[in-house]
Amino acid sequence: MLPGRILFPEGVHVTSSGAVFSPDLIALMKAVLEDASAALPEAKRTSAIRAEMACHILAAAGKGERNPEVLKTLAVGSLVDCTHYSHDISPERRVV
Repeated sequence: MLPGRILFPEGVHVTSSGAVFSPDLIALMKAVLEDASAALPEAKRTSAIRAEMACHILAAAGKGERNPEVLKTLAVGSLVDCTHYSHDISPERRVV
């Protein structure tokens, strides 16, 4: 073993920020992402939106959140912050 290196049990994932995610937590986060995605209209289930939700799930899990409902709420709620672009368009230029 190299000095300064820590060996983690097999299956444990360590992010670049140092957050440690066990296989069970990874499975939970994946299930939350799938559930949050399924709650969206099909047209909104893009890889970009899934990536945005995944970032918020990872951030919350990295801070210790484990409640699936809270993680899902944070993931879907993050999309509200992302949709501000439609408000930047003047009413005259809006299609709808």
